[in-house]
Amino acid sequence: MSTVLSPTEQKIILHDVSWTLYQLLLANYQDSSSPRFAYDRGTLEIMILSARHEQPNRIIAALIETVANEGGIDFINLGSTTFNREDLAKGFEPDSCFYFQNVHQVRGKEDIDLQVDPPPDLIVEIDITHPSLPKLPIYEQVKVPEVWQYDGEKLTILLLENGAYRESADSRALPGVTARDVTRFVEESRYTERPQWNRAVLKWARSLN
Repeated sequence: MSTVLSPTEQKIILHDVSWTLYQLLLANYQDSSSPRFAYDRGTLEIMILSARHEQPNRIIAALIETVANEGGIDFINLGSTTFNREDLAKGFEPDSCFYFQNVHQVRGKEDIDLQVDPPPDLIVEIDITHPSLPKLPIYEQVKVPEVWQYDGEKLTILLLENGAYRESADSRALPGVTARDVTRFVEESRYTERPQWNRAVLKWARSLN
């Protein structure tokens, strides 16, 4: 079993990890918010969350909820819920994930089975440091329609089309929301007091309708 370490963030990548071991690790940490796991055909990423990672994640999630609420869009925020597909030998725990179009199919469910239930309509992925296990091949296989990636400087919106992701200027799940706008609000959150930031996001969200 080989190992790759990330010196700037507490992230470990292990190779030749069995599905059984991956499931045991999930069971041992099922009541913890950290570490977070991703698995792809024998490669396992274990990441301890940091403030550098979680701050933009929480900001982006708050922005998404504001836009949905102001637009009258029904949704469920399932945060970093664990998703597995044993038949594909893939599993992931997104930084944040939301159901919009398929919200009625998962509302009230305590466990979501991706072999039966739809994947999240929108996933937020914060990937500031490297090395990292590539998540897009996992999301492609389980057919996540939209992924927002934030690299510490800008947000990229990716839409699934014909089995592959393409970059888009704006969101499909949240019409009117652009990658440029989200990037700007994440940057402003670094030096703006939260009540002031909330008011600015709220005003912008209302302007979309």
